Amino acid sequence: MKGAIRNTSQFILPPVKPVNETAGYDIYPTFPLQQGLVYRGFESFAEQVSLHTTVIIDGYTGVLWKDLRTRLDKSLQNQGIQAAWVDVSLAFRAPEQVEVLVEPFLGGADPLFGTRTNLLLIDFFDPDKLKNLAPVHSSTLTIFYGTGAFLSEISGFNIYIDLPKNEIQYRSRAGCITNLACTEPGDPKKMYKRFYFVDWIVLNRHKGNFINTIGIFADLQRPDDITWAFGESILATLDSMAVNFFRVRPWFEPGAWGGNWIREHITGLCDDVPNYAWSFELIVPENGLLLGGTDAMMEISFDWLMYRAASQVLGENYRQFGNEFPIRFDFLDTFSGGNLSVQCHPKKEYMKTQFGEDFTQEETYYILDSEGDSGVYLGFQENIDPVEFRNSLEMSFRDSVPLDIEKYVQRLPSKKHDLFLIPPGTIHGSGINNLVLEISSTPYIFTFKLYDWLRPDLDGKPRQLNISRGMDNLCFDRCGDNIANDFISKPVLLDKGAGWELWHLPTHAGHLYDVHRFEFDHEISVETGGKCHVLSLVEGSEVILQTASGMTRRFCYAETFVIPAAANSYKITNKSPFKAKLIKAFVK
Repeated sequence: MKGAIRNTSQFILPPVKPVNETAGYDIYPTFPLQQGLVYRGFESFAEQVSLHTTVIIDGYTGVLWKDLRTRLDKSLQNQGIQAAWVDVSLAFRAPEQVEVLVEPFLGGADPLFGTRTNLLLIDFFDPDKLKNLAPVHSSTLTIFYGTGAFLSEISGFNIYIDLPKNEIQYRSRAGCITNLACTEPGDPKKMYKRFYFVDWIVLNRHKGNFINTIGIFADLQRPDDITWAFGESILATLDSMAVNFFRVRPWFEPGAWGGNWIREHITGLCDDVPNYAWSFELIVPENGLLLGGTDAMMEISFDWLMYRAASQVLGENYRQFGNEFPIRFDFLDTFSGGNLSVQCHPKKEYMKTQFGEDFTQEETYYILDSEGDSGVYLGFQENIDPVEFRNSLEMSFRDSVPLDIEKYVQRLPSKKHDLFLIPPGTIHGSGINNLVLEISSTPYIFTFKLYDWLRPDLDGKPRQLNISRGMDNLCFDRCGDNIANDFISKPVLLDKGAGWELWHLPTHAGHLYDVHRFEFDHEISVETGGKCHVLSLVEGSEVILQTASGMTRRFCYAETFVIPAAANSYKITNKSPFKAKLIKAFVK
């Protein structure tokens, strides 16, 4: 196809899993497909399509539908089949009607935040146009295609085309895709805001209704090289994950403050970036699951696992969270980089009334690694006047004058294995020379930047501050000596045995999750107790997981993995030449 479809230097997912020669951190963690294979290529895909007289191909926003049609049609013609195509996008409402429909959820002039939509995908369609979509009976094969195709209520063979969230963002930055039911691309940041608050919510609700009707799942992030698997194989694989383990595909991004720890410790990443600021280890609204292995691999969105088996994954917490996974892990890398912005996150009530979210961003900073004069900005100095603080922030931004932030905010030294507690409303930010494992509740974009060191973003434009929203949420009583006393976790030994100890790293009363750390020489056995466990190897080179069903997997230093509640029990064996340390986070 003509023109660039991705604006990024990051590598696209290869169709075949590369050999991990370092035997370390795996950037392509695959789960073996159950009861079948991952297939590759449009010819094999077309063979399956040709077995039916009516095929319905639905998929996510960002799929290049015209290109898919061209490639699949060519493969069908190679097999002597002339298909009739019905473009479901012709039934969308007019763009100006769609604009009116979504406008209440886009936050007006706010450049970053909107409100979680209550719309359904059917709302984006003209009912009469949708009803009038009909098969072409003179053809041996009719293909209905496009986002929302399943809503046509045509009987046929269902196929779903998935696309990872990172690739959607790369495509939006390249200007080659649009928001849902739009005809023209927009500014990438505005597009992302609508993706987050409208499109992805609408499309997730839609696809979850059809999970058990899909005959083929396909991954089309490489437009010229489709990978796919049969629906029964995908569902069997999700069922296996739900009683064993899973690890999502991490993805990595540079940022204005990014450092070099990730680049130096994780192999296989693109070097053509200024830094790596983030590794999205487990931000499940945006991460995917890799299936397959050495012959071919494909990516599906994490949501499918929750639609299939949320009660098994979450156990006793399913009633509280439903299909939403409650905990996230990510890395913040400031090694030889810059300080993060000084920031805070919204209180729960504010999150609900302003953004329509059911729970908020409750963070902790676990220091996976540090060097030199590393530190964390956390809490206020004593007796800070909120009015003076706000005036100083606004003057600094307005006049581009540096602010002596430590006049107002404490900077505490950080060292490896510290856990800093950051409940909503707490002013904070990582300083330089930290590799932070950020453990948090799942929401992840609701950061109110108050001071950002006057630096531009990577695009050269000023970074957006949120002083007013921040001031609405800051807790000024989190100050002075009570920060060191109450906002740095004090480990407590819970249990021990021959060659192992279990430590409790208490979180704040305002956190919905808690943190444990296993320290062991050889082996530990763990009961899930009806809860989902999120784990990360924070010291040691590698461990071997064995679940109660007998499935095994090696995990390496800094890798995050999840044991669903339905696994019931698991055993972890240390393969390092020294003591291993393993973090476990779980809902309280």
